[in-house]
Formats: sequence, C-alpha cells, structure tokens
Amino acid sequence: MTTAQHSLVTSWLARGNLRPTRQRLALATLLIGDGENRHVTAESLYAQTAACGEKVSLATVYNTLRAFCAAGLINEIVVDGARNYFDTRMDDHPHFYWEDSHALTDAPADEVVITSLPAAPAGMQVARVDVVIRLKRA
Repeated sequence: MTTAQHSLVTSWLARGNLRPTRQRLALATLLIGDGENRHVTAESLYAQTAACGEKVSLATVYNTLRAFCAAGLINEIVVDGARNYFDTRMDDHPHFYWEDSHALTDAPADEVVITSLPAAPAGMQVARVDVVIRLKRA
C-alpha cells in the first residue's frame, strides 16, 4: 500500500468511526484504494484478498463489509435472496444486474424517473430506494 492509499483508506475508516485494523485496512484498500467505485460480493472480495496474499477469512470479509455498511461507508444492494453486492458509490443511483454474468453495474441515473412512492407507515421514513434493472439476453 502506498502512502497516498494508506492516507485515503485511514481517513475513509475514520469517517465511519472505525478502527484501522489490519483486516479493515486490507479490505478497504481493495475497495477504495484506487479511488474507483466498486460493486463486490463478499466472495469476490475474499478472492481478491487471497490473490494479494492477505490472510482474511470469508467470515471476516462478511463482518467487515457489514461494519462498513453500518458505518455509512458503503451500501448493500440485495439482488436476490442469495446474492448481495456491496457498492462503494454512496449517492442514489440505479443498477443493472446482468443475469448471465452475475455482474452489477451502475445504470444511468438521469434516465430513471420515480414519480411517486407510497407513504411510509406511521413512525417510519423512507431510507432509500434501490432500483435494480435485471438484464438478460434477448
């Protein structure tokens, strides 16, 4: 990890009030270390850590991703009951889910128009709206 990456990653963790443990630093570096947005599954991030020679268990990857979500650093996008993605881009935006490759990518936000939502139940407020557009070959 370069000095610039270390600074970026530690300030990102600090923004979420998370201690910079070895595992968090390693996973955060893979997620945001180059400044690019990512859509990862826990399994794909686990494979990346192994490819980099980091020793982090799959359970630790899951727990760390959930901690990043709870800290407001990433969002979890549920595609179906068996596949969850973690998105480093925090603004509201839609996604394409490519059924043949199981990839999740950003969709053009300016082309999605939501004209209304149902009222939230008493005592509740809408936290966010996830739009996942599933794609399959014609």
